[in-house]
Amino acid sequence: MSPWEQISKLKDDLNSTIIGQKDLIDRILIALLADGHLLVEGAPGLAKTRAIKSLAAGIDCDFHRIQFTPDLLPADITGTEIFRPQDGTFVFQSGPIFHNLILADEINRAPAKVQSALLEAMGERQISVGPKTHYLPELFLVMATQNSLEQEGTYPLPEAQLDRFLLHVIIDYPDIEAERQILNLTRREAAHGYKTSTESGINIKQSVLLEARQQVLGIHMAPEVEEYIVQLVMASRHPSSYSEELASWIEYGVSPRGTIAMDRCTRCLAWLQGRDYVTPSDVQSICYDTLRHRVGLSFEAEANGISANQLINGLLKAVPSP
Repeated sequence: MSPWEQISKLKDDLNSTIIGQKDLIDRILIALLADGHLLVEGAPGLAKTRAIKSLAAGIDCDFHRIQFTPDLLPADITGTEIFRPQDGTFVFQSGPIFHNLILADEINRAPAKVQSALLEAMGERQISVGPKTHYLPELFLVMATQNSLEQEGTYPLPEAQLDRFLLHVIIDYPDIEAERQILNLTRREAAHGYKTSTESGINIKQSVLLEARQQVLGIHMAPEVEEYIVQLVMASRHPSSYSEELASWIEYGVSPRGTIAMDRCTRCLAWLQGRDYVTPSDVQSICYDTLRHRVGLSFEAEANGISANQLINGLLKAVPSP
């Protein structure tokens, strides 16, 4: 099977075991294909952990879950040097970050120093301990989660660190039909014994994923669509040129990482849908998850209850689609 056929089969399997969260499955696969990381925010019990575990089961890779707590130390993530008294030397003991897929569960429960240790690894793809630098695997994805409830005692991620995430995905409760399907699924799993695996037993090799990434880079983007992405970013930086209301909502605009993220993610979205070209609707679909954590709401916007999604709606209205 071709890389597209294998990943499409994996996507179908994930949607059959992760009920009511199709957007989450799409965004995880986009992050995997775009060689980026994603931050997922939602209430407890919405299958965030189950989704990444099921993805890991369908890929030939290592998976590790890190539960973030206030007493966690950076060395608990990166690893540390262990003294060997028998020969008087230090040996590096790698931490859980040296796996292919990482679930950073409730990342906002840990203090800034621990968050920085993870985000540095995400940005640089390496860990420096003492005089040595240790490189992370070529296939490396971090899915960090944030609980939208119980914010007391948490450490919100600074805006500069949020920018390192390719996507910021917000998920909601499943609808009534999906809730019925979830009940049926859990009954079947309880009767047969739940195992984290895909329905078809597919196990995609890392070389296939790397080939798929190269195919994604070859997806055609017309100059008009590319200009559309650039104009959306410019509108966030210079909103007064488009709308006074928009200007009153924005504290700071999207960084160049946002432009790159939209470029890569729209190509991934087109590839997953079996197209070899990007459309303006791809840009409109992905811009919420790529921009909501990169554009700053002003005090006036927050005071008036304006959300990041409403701000992005304003950007899409202000910039004409090609």
